[in-house]
Formats: sequence, C-alpha cells, structure tokens
Amino acid sequence: MEDILIISNYYPPEKGAAANRIEQLALKLKQNKYKVTVVCPLANYPKGELFPEYKGKFSVTEVLQEITVKRLWIYPSNSKNFILRIFSILSFSLSLFFFLLFKKTPNKVIVQSPPLLLSFISVFTLSLKSKKIILNVSDLWPLAAIELGAIKTNSLSHKVSCFLERFIYKKASLILGQSNEIIAHVKTISPTKNCYLYRNFPDHKTAEFGLTTTLDEPIKIFYAGLLGVAQGVFELCKQVNLESLNIELHIFGDGAEKKQLEDYLQNHSRKKIFFHGMMERKQLLNELKTFDIALVPLKTRIYGSVPSKIFEYGSLGFPVLYFGGGEGENIVRENKLGWIAPVGDYVSLNYELNEIAKLSKEELKNSKYQLFQKAEKLFNLDNQIAELLSKNVF
Repeated sequence: MEDILIISNYYPPEKGAAANRIEQLALKLKQNKYKVTVVCPLANYPKGELFPEYKGKFSVTEVLQEITVKRLWIYPSNSKNFILRIFSILSFSLSLFFFLLFKKTPNKVIVQSPPLLLSFISVFTLSLKSKKIILNVSDLWPLAAIELGAIKTNSLSHKVSCFLERFIYKKASLILGQSNEIIAHVKTISPTKNCYLYRNFPDHKTAEFGLTTTLDEPIKIFYAGLLGVAQGVFELCKQVNLESLNIELHIFGDGAEKKQLEDYLQNHSRKKIFFHGMMERKQLLNELKTFDIALVPLKTRIYGSVPSKIFEYGSLGFPVLYFGGGEGENIVRENKLGWIAPVGDYVSLNYELNEIAKLSKEELKNSKYQLFQKAEKLFNLDNQIAELLSKNVF
C-alpha cells in the first residue's frame, strides 16, 4: 500500500465544497489502495473560530473513515480586519512549514491551491525534499481576487501573489485543474507542464433516485452554500421578483452576508424567500429531497471557476438555474442541465424565473429523473479517478 499526503486548508467536519472535494479525493485514493494522510488546520471554517472539540489544543491526530488527519495549530479568524486575517494565514503557514520540514513525509504529496500562500509554503518545502508534488488548482489566484475586487492590479499584493503563483506552477511535478480555463492559464506560465483535467465530481454512494416531487406545492428553488462576497446571494435576493410567481426560494448556509440577509428578509416577508441557516450535510440532503431546482450564482464571472454545485446537484437529479458565467455556463448549456442567465443580468434572471414558473410539477418530476440518469454517466468520480490512475498521475 503506497503512502500519499494531501495538504488542504479545509477538511471535514468543516462545511463547504472545498472540504467535501478533498475528503472525496482522500476516500477515493484509499479505495484504490493508497494509505492516505491529510494535513490541515484545526477545524474553524466558516465562522473563523475553532470547533469545540479542538479548542485549547495545539495539534490533533485522528482517524476519520480510515484516513489519518493531522490538524495543526492556527489562529482562526474571518475578521474583516486585514491584520488579523494575515496573522491567521501566517499562523497555519508557520505550523505547516515546520511540519513539512521536520516530519517524515511520503514521496507523493497533493497540494491544494488556493490559498496561494499555503500552497507556496508547501511546494517550496517539498521541492527541497525532492517530493512528487501534485498541485490541485481549484481557482486561479490572484486573477480571481482581481475580478472580485479584493486586490488592485499592479499593487504590491498583486505582484507578490503573481510571484507565488508562478513559483508553484513551475515547481510542481504536475498540475490538476478543475477547468479547461485553469489548464490554459497554467500553460501561459509553464508551457511544458503536464496538466490534467480533474472536475470536482461528487460521490453520493447511491445508484437510486432519491428525490420526490410534491405536486400541490409551489416550485421550490434552493441555494445551499457559502453566503460570501463571491456568491452575491444578498444582492440576488433584493433583485429577484417572485411575488406573482408560483415559486419559492429557500436559502441554506452561513457566511459574511448572513446578518444582512436575515435583516432584509425579516423586513421583506412578501418576497417569498426563506432562510434556514446552516445544516449538517446529511440533514441538508434529506431536507432537499422535496425541492425542485438548484440555484448556482456567482456575483461576477470568475475566469477558471466552475462551481462544483453543478456536478453535485446534477448527480442528485436537480436541474440548475445557473447565474455565474464562464466555463460553468458552457457545461450547463452543452449538457442541458437547466436554465442560464448571464452573470449579473437580473432582468434575464427574472425572465428565466418566469419561464420556470410556467412548468408543471409533473414536468419537473420527469426532468429530475432524466437528469439523474444522465449525470450518473457524465459526472462519474470513479471513472475520473481510474483514468488519472491509468496515466500515473498519483
């Protein structure tokens, strides 16, 4: 059984797409006879505070589903204070640097990027030890930060970030990219680098269609995930017009926009938008069984980004209302996964909602089942892992 190490800034019991996809990768490698170890911070995401079971601890080693998880010290923070955020990032970076430098590590290491600083620390240290570095790039930084307005072009932080980005691409042994746009971008920096497409396909461990359709209820659209700047859910709620439609919008999640969203909905009860807060994954999936359509929004088109929710909800059988642009829009259109509104165009979004409102619940029921069968072949994680193994990626 060959050893492999995964370095990630997120891992369950933390919530969200990043933690879920790393866990799925770890479990699939274990199923394929690898002895997997994950190194990550003490769990603190998304609230920016340590989970109760990790408070007062400097490091923790535990075994979850036969995966060894080593959690290192971090000063957690999701504060808007720039100094506190930097200190938080540096705290785990320091822990990770000394762990990789002095601890025995396997010859093969998967490094998740972003965060850019953590991937730089990992790649730098592992390159000194001549390890095989498999860089798993899920988003392009600093490009995404520029598009989101988080940093300014040609600022000091932009120049430093570009240096870190070039370094990790050039020093990595090979690169996994979640989109064709990511791979194209990497090639502009390191043209000869071996790159492989690795979509964030889910693994629901079921071959049975589990959704139900309640015929005498309104059409129920849902958003489940992070309530952050990139998703733009708060602004979307202000812009959509559901009052005259046979549609409800239900929101599940947590994040920076939570308080704004709660206050707004409390004062706009006629919007037919309902906020349910954060739920455990199993509870959420059980709750969603009676829903009809998944909403997948982004505030702005982010080059290289393909929201994993497209694949996750498609695999469950949910058509998607996609409002994010980019390569994700092409995937929804080409595979006929649902409806598309150009990113940021709320007039088009409301038009699509009006079109959806014309559908009968029986039509939606049939669409969900057909999509479930299609997605089982299109978004198959086992097939994807098997193909990468056949190419000696891992």
